[in-house]
Amino acid sequence: MAEVAIEYAHHFCPNCGTPNAYLGSVPFRCKQCGFANFFGPCGAVGALVTNDQGQLLLVRRARNPEKGKWGLPGGFVDRCETVEQALAREVFEETQLTVSHHDFLMSHPNDYRYGGIVVSVIDLFFVCQVSNENEIALQETELTEYRYVENDSELFDQMAFPSNRIAIDYWRKSTS
Repeated sequence: MAEVAIEYAHHFCPNCGTPNAYLGSVPFRCKQCGFANFFGPCGAVGALVTNDQGQLLLVRRARNPEKGKWGLPGGFVDRCETVEQALAREVFEETQLTVSHHDFLMSHPNDYRYGGIVVSVIDLFFVCQVSNENEIALQETELTEYRYVENDSELFDQMAFPSNRIAIDYWRKSTS
């Protein structure tokens, strides 16, 4: 199956079912009922969790997209959830680590490819300290392995998402 941007997947108005005469247009506007979808980016968080030695936590993905590659703990922001709540929830869900402090690092756009659809995402990255850095228990459906690595790790070349690598490079420059 070929990948397609989300705006090309809307063949019909999701509100009234009218065929989309302008497939691929952003925003989508239904001429029949007036429904509009702007296809704004979804929010996601990434945690740069550091330990007492200044090492960075990397986690290996257990499923697609990019199964087997490395990443940062994180994920999508849920509805009615702040970015900070999502950060703490995602880190805890994936690793059982409790975020005790976080500082905003940067944001970067990302394309999330899954099931043949490409969704725009805005990734928000935070440098995090946790209260229990040695008590990692991975969510096995999400992750297969973890490592605390030095800031010159070769694993940075095996990141699942380019935005994660960009955030790590930004973090590395800010810590040197």
